[in-house]
Amino acid sequence: MITADGCRARRQRFLDQLKPTGPLLLGDPLHLRYLANFHVEAFSLAADFGGLLLLRPDGHATLYHDNRAAKTVELAHADERKPVPWYTGQEPGQGPRRMILKPAVEAAGTGGRIHDALADPTAPQIFTITSELRRRKDPDEVDQIRACMRATEAGHAWARAHVRPGMTELDVYAGIARAVYTAVGHWAVVYGDFTVSPGSAKRGGPPTTHALQAGETLILDYSVILQGYRSDFTNTLVVGGNPSADQRNIFGLCTMAMAAGERELRAGAACQTVYDAVRGVFAAAGVAENFPHHAGHGLGLSHPEPPFLVRHSTESLVAGDVVTLEPGLYIDGVGGVRIEHNYLITDAGYDRLSHHVISLT
Repeated sequence: MITADGCRARRQRFLDQLKPTGPLLLGDPLHLRYLANFHVEAFSLAADFGGLLLLRPDGHATLYHDNRAAKTVELAHADERKPVPWYTGQEPGQGPRRMILKPAVEAAGTGGRIHDALADPTAPQIFTITSELRRRKDPDEVDQIRACMRATEAGHAWARAHVRPGMTELDVYAGIARAVYTAVGHWAVVYGDFTVSPGSAKRGGPPTTHALQAGETLILDYSVILQGYRSDFTNTLVVGGNPSADQRNIFGLCTMAMAAGERELRAGAACQTVYDAVRGVFAAAGVAENFPHHAGHGLGLSHPEPPFLVRHSTESLVAGDVVTLEPGLYIDGVGGVRIEHNYLITDAGYDRLSHHVISLT
C-alpha cells in the first residue's frame, strides 16, 4: 500500500531538485499519483476529471478535487484534502464540471499558472525531474506493484486451468478478470493482450468473439492496475494442451532468451546489453527476424516507461527500476509465442516480482 511517509519523501526529493521559490500547482495525473497517491479510478463517473496539488516550498501539500470523485481518491496522502462541491444530487451541478477547480487555481498564489501544464515554462523541468525520480521505486511503491503481481498471477492460474477449445477470447478475458477481482476483493482495471496469434500477422490485441481452436497459440499479456500502479507479464497457452514440436521449439528459445536477459540484469548494466543478450539467442537459432519488438521496458505508474530495452538504447539500469523481459517469436504456420516476467533491479542483480507459471499447457 502507498503510504503517507512515502508520498512525503517523494515530494521532498522533488522539491529538493526543483528548488521552487514559491508555491507550485500541479495537475498532471501522474504527478498527483506519484506525489500524493491521488488516483481517480477509471471505472467511475469521475474518470475524466482529476485534481490539483498545491505544494509550498516548505513541503506542505494541499489537494483539491471535486466532491464527486471516486472513492479511490480517499486513499490520497496530503497535509490537506479539500473536496470542492460540484453536484450533490439535490440541485443542478455548479456549472461545467471541468471548471469547478478554477477558483482553486485563482487562489493558489501562482498567478493562475498550473506549473506542469505543457505550455508552462516550468513544465519541461518538472517532467524531467519526476521521470528520473520515478525510476527508483520506494519500498511502498514496490509493495503496491507486488499486490498487482499477485492479482495478475491469479488470472494466469485461472487461464491455465480453464482455457478450452470452443471458448471465445472474450470468455477467457471474463474468466481472468473474475479471478483478478476475487484476488483483490474488488473490481480493477485489467487490460492487455488476450488473443490468438497465428504468427507475424497478429502479435496481440484485445479479446474478440473468436472461438478458440485446438492448436492455436493464445497470448495472455496483461496488466492489473491498483491505485495507479500496475503489473505486466505474459504466458502463452496452446489451446487444447497439445503443442506441436515447432511450438515447443520456439517456446524453448523464448525461455533461453529470457534466461540470457536475466543474466545481464543489475544496476549499471547497459540496456543495450540486455537487449543484445535476448536477441542473441534468437540470432544464433536463425530466427532473429521473428523477434520484432523490444526485449522489455520499465514499469510502474505507466506502461511502458523508462528504461527501454531496445535495439538502439542509450540508457542504463538503476537500482530501484522495475522492468520487464518479454522475448517473443511469431512464425507463420506455427503461431506466436511470448513470455514475460517483471523484475526489481538491485545493485547485486534483480528480484523477480512475478511468479506465474510459464508453460504452453
